[in-house]
Amino acid sequence: MSSEKPKINPAPNGPYLVKGLESIQNAKGPLEARATMALCRCGKSNNKPFCDGTHSSIGFNSDKLDGRVADKRDTYEGSEVTVHDNRGQCAHAGYCTDGAPNAFRLKKEPFVDANGASGEEIATTINKCPSGALRYAVNGEDKADRGGDPNIFIAPNGPYVVSGGCEIANTEFGDGLTNDHYTLCRCGGSKNKPFCDGTHWNGFKAE
Repeated sequence: MSSEKPKINPAPNGPYLVKGLESIQNAKGPLEARATMALCRCGKSNNKPFCDGTHSSIGFNSDKLDGRVADKRDTYEGSEVTVHDNRGQCAHAGYCTDGAPNAFRLKKEPFVDANGASGEEIATTINKCPSGALRYAVNGEDKADRGGDPNIFIAPNGPYVVSGGCEIANTEFGDGLTNDHYTLCRCGGSKNKPFCDGTHWNGFKAE
């Protein structure tokens, strides 16, 4: 594998142009990776996950939209771990509330109770967060970057789950976030483009 990281370029009002990625897969297994790929992000391509030009005919707009959750990192200190949470980056995959519901609390404020579960349980749960919204630190040392080989996983009826530090052009990461792992919208409806904000849960289908 090349030592140079793959590059993702979200074309204005167009697809994600991906270069140098050797690993792309969906729930059924690996897909054939091409040296250059154009991945649909308007949600309407008839050749998903690849772009077929539909974005032009439907007037797809790739701008961020008003009303999105604010980009702000909140910090919650616990006896074993410190949890960092940026709700503006959340893709609402649900691993946190399913995995440690006493620490990540639905419909409660604050959302995070860093003493609501053991440090190990919280760390294990955060390591499943695909978007990077949740991170954690132990004794002041950030433990959330996972490394690994660059990869894009196409979540069923959901976002592109990017891992392994793929570079993304012309894109600012939010407060406390990095390109180690993140989720990219592919339904076309996110208010926080190019990142996923969970809008696909409103009925996006991508057979």
